[in-house]
Amino acid sequence: MSIEVTQLTRLYGEQKAVDNITFKVGKGEIVGFLGPNGAGKSTTMKIITGYLQPDQGSTVVCGIDVQKQPLESKKKIGYLPEANPLYYDMYVQEYLDFVADVHGVSDKKKKIEEAIETVGLTLESKKRVGQLSKGYKQRVGLAAALIHDPEVLILDEPTTGLDPNQIVEIREVIKKLGQHKTVLFSSHILQEVEAICDRVVIINRGKLVADDTLSSLRAQTSDSEVLKVSFREPLEAAWLERLSSVRSVNKISTHEWELICNNAQDAKRQLLELALQQNLNIVSLQSGGQSLEEVFRALTNNNNNNNNNGDLGT
Repeated sequence: MSIEVTQLTRLYGEQKAVDNITFKVGKGEIVGFLGPNGAGKSTTMKIITGYLQPDQGSTVVCGIDVQKQPLESKKKIGYLPEANPLYYDMYVQEYLDFVADVHGVSDKKKKIEEAIETVGLTLESKKRVGQLSKGYKQRVGLAAALIHDPEVLILDEPTTGLDPNQIVEIREVIKKLGQHKTVLFSSHILQEVEAICDRVVIINRGKLVADDTLSSLRAQTSDSEVLKVSFREPLEAAWLERLSSVRSVNKISTHEWELICNNAQDAKRQLLELALQQNLNIVSLQSGGQSLEEVFRALTNNNNNNNNNGDLGT
């Protein structure tokens, strides 16, 4: 196994940011690490990379105990943190040269050129880091994570600040890297996780709530059905929450709603009754299969009813 997390716990005062979680990531796997705001994702990643110490439990990377041999384990890890730390006064190649020296990289010139080409920085490589857009700064951080050719990549929100075209490009980079490296990454964009990963690990309030393939998770949560309804008139969420067949309500816009239902047919009947009683006009009513977003909500919605847009946090 490339990453082994065992009974990991981290406290901040009396609050458990990470609460006794255990999971493994094998060589060549690309695993999405998901959870709502404050779930403990970034804390877990910092512990795996040796930047934080756990209060209990252990992490092993490529057979090396991170807590007992932090320097040796860091040689195996490429880490892109959510808050990407860069020296803005340095030129791109100068910064990557500095990072290569820190890692003791031999044949620096070749490795720097390879990293720049891999992340698509060639046209910007002669500029100062501070002159770059946020998206290109993110690429510099990814290049720095790759410069020493690590076996394991830990990427915390790797596509932050990228435009849609750049997201697709970096997605392809990650998929390519996953052919010969182990990748654990978190993302706000659930569609991105679906496009890259076959397996996800989901934590909620510090606890592990899922660790499985996407297909298995969809099957496990298939007892809930999804309805998307659009009204001509605006209405309050409370009206929909009162329907007995509706488990949770997610607002898409003033007029559009997504409903997680126990029984879609019953929910449709109740929606029609509501429309008649309140003199509402239903513009559209559609049922659909379980997306990763819907699986995520089904697993975390008990404690996180405010996650209405499908975005995830740290």
